[in-house]
Amino acid sequence: MSRTLSKDCIRPNTTPPQASPRGGVHIKRELLFIPGPVTVSAPVLESLRRPLIDHRGPAFAQLIERITHQLRPLFGTSGAIAILGSSGTGGMEAALVSLFSPGDRLLACPVGLFGLRFAEIARAYGCDVEILETEFGNALDPNRLAERLRADRKRQIDGILLTHNETSTGVQNDLAALSRGVADHGAMTLVDSVSGLGASDVRMDEWGFDAVVAASQKVLAAPPGVAMVALSDRAVDRLETSEVPSFYFNLRKALDFGALGQTPWTPPVSTLFAVETALDRYAAEGASNVWQRLASYAAAIRAGAQALGLDLFSRANAHSNTVVAVNIHSGIDFGAVLRTLREEYGMTLSGGQEHLRGKIFRIGTMGDLAQTDVIALLSAVEAVLTEAGMSVKKGSAAKAALEVFLRLEEPPIRGDARRTDGRRAAQTMAMPT
Repeated sequence: MSRTLSKDCIRPNTTPPQASPRGGVHIKRELLFIPGPVTVSAPVLESLRRPLIDHRGPAFAQLIERITHQLRPLFGTSGAIAILGSSGTGGMEAALVSLFSPGDRLLACPVGLFGLRFAEIARAYGCDVEILETEFGNALDPNRLAERLRADRKRQIDGILLTHNETSTGVQNDLAALSRGVADHGAMTLVDSVSGLGASDVRMDEWGFDAVVAASQKVLAAPPGVAMVALSDRAVDRLETSEVPSFYFNLRKALDFGALGQTPWTPPVSTLFAVETALDRYAAEGASNVWQRLASYAAAIRAGAQALGLDLFSRANAHSNTVVAVNIHSGIDFGAVLRTLREEYGMTLSGGQEHLRGKIFRIGTMGDLAQTDVIALLSAVEAVLTEAGMSVKKGSAAKAALEVFLRLEEPPIRGDARRTDGRRAAQTMAMPT
């Protein structure tokens, strides 16, 4: 696979498809700066070519054991982890239907559209859902959550729905602070960490969460198709009491088969191969290095956007490390900007969703990306905005991003030449011509 970058990092992607030595057409690599799925590394993609194995045999059981072992420190748990063949939303639905019953009262705490989705799933299964409102762009206030729970003196709230990282608004909640607010209440606490797990510290057991949901196609940088649900001991006990009829999304079945090294239904075996390789790469890099890398990319993108005169949608104390949400400049056809970036530069960004459509755009930091890719993206955005009639100082976005990288001192990682040489290349690419 290849990408097209000149020394000033923004040569348009105009090379036509070429014949592949194996036959067919060689497709140029497109950089995905979206909230997921993400740009996947060559070793992870190569894992998808492995021959399939019997999903009821010993090799598959060993695969599941290895994956589960590597997931435990990411979740911060010694408890049970269910592996599901589904999207992250499937994991969220499985947690809800397996732990709650119709009529249970839940307190949902959305900070964006995916938090609202969590609440919608619960309502679809007959739960009585109360919404603790937070203005989009802000993180959930731990004090407001604690105050609402203290007011529940009769302990009528059966469950709490939290979001770790919200991709629709570019917001990350402080899970440690939120955990202190729920600790004394006793309600079953579920966390959507689909786009957050692996990007920052999660200590599920220490913080007292009962279910944390993640997925393969976000920070882990594997293809989509696998969800993971970690459960506390009391959540495992609670599986026996749910009155919601469920078949596929049934965590009791998932755990029972998991004890045999299997899944209840035919699993996405190839995707699981890729997940294991992605986890190997994550472990080799080291969790703290991953956190720092993603934080530095997000900070660099925020700085670059602001250097272009663009305002951030998320508030200063609520920025996500995995997605940056930026307000769209008035008078600019940003649909055309996104299309040009995708078609001419091979870089894909995301627009806003639902009522935020046409108001914001979003840039993801996850996946197999280097500092040079971030510099290239910001330079391309600058070029396309200039063509669209916006007045910007040439090289300002790349310069601002480079200053962030130099300040944060991202270390070389894994002996990967793309990242080891990233700062030197980024310095060259950020110099205006």
